[in-house]
Amino acid sequence: MAQLALGLASLGRPAYINLGREDALPAVRDVESMRAQCHLVLDTAYELGIRWVDAARSYGLAEQFLSEWMPWHGDVTVCSKWGYEYTADWRSDAEVHEIKEHSLAQFTRQWQETSALLEQVDLYQVHSLTADSPLFEDKALQEAMLEIEPDIGFTTSGPRQADTIRKALDLGIFRSVQATWNVLETSAGAALEEAHDAGLHVMIKEGVANGRLVVDPPQAVAAQAEALGVGPDAVALAAIAQQPWVHRVLSGAASPDQLRSNVDAMRIEVDLPDLAEPAEQYWKTRAGLSWN
Repeated sequence: MAQLALGLASLGRPAYINLGREDALPAVRDVESMRAQCHLVLDTAYELGIRWVDAARSYGLAEQFLSEWMPWHGDVTVCSKWGYEYTADWRSDAEVHEIKEHSLAQFTRQWQETSALLEQVDLYQVHSLTADSPLFEDKALQEAMLEIEPDIGFTTSGPRQADTIRKALDLGIFRSVQATWNVLETSAGAALEEAHDAGLHVMIKEGVANGRLVVDPPQAVAAQAEALGVGPDAVALAAIAQQPWVHRVLSGAASPDQLRSNVDAMRIEVDLPDLAEPAEQYWKTRAGLSWN
């Protein structure tokens, strides 16, 4: 069965698109308060046996917060990502929160920034690779990625995730893939199984659909949660962990209580009907979520 990992998307900056995090975070989301919250969730994850943490250059100060915590937790696997730049300047009401660029210059600069903060990086991923990314034609960029010490991987986003995964497999340089797959968005499943069979480490993000499956779960999810005595988040994550091609499921918990609820997924088995939405519809809904 897959293992749980902790993603820091909700903990390194004051605003994100995840629903249901408002009451989980400090009332005042200044840098010191968010640093304390991030460290508290990291401590909880460690106590619960989680040994895999995922950050990114665009997650505000997530890499910095993680670097301050890591010296006492050397047995944790550290992943980060390049390709997006955080531009909100710690403002929740910023017009633009991040800008994407997959270029050699961006990779070179962001890898320098990541490695200056984090003494240990085990996996460095291209953030939100798409099938039309210039990376696929940029041989100099590919060679530069292969020259760094950590393994390299990629994450995907959007309704054409399957196309991206298969194109990246053909490139033959990646050791891992991180993609969105949940009970509402299953379109990348076959491609992820192919990645697993090709030897890539498969990680799943957005397992609770950016909070949609928690704040307004489908009736089938809610019914299973009630029957099993767990939260709808645990049911949603268990449905992922049961897929034989999944190695790790990312929790996007913003508080210790949310994380403990997520961990319940590792002790239950679920049986859900097909709840998937058309991929285009799913990603249109996701694009409409507000940063808060």
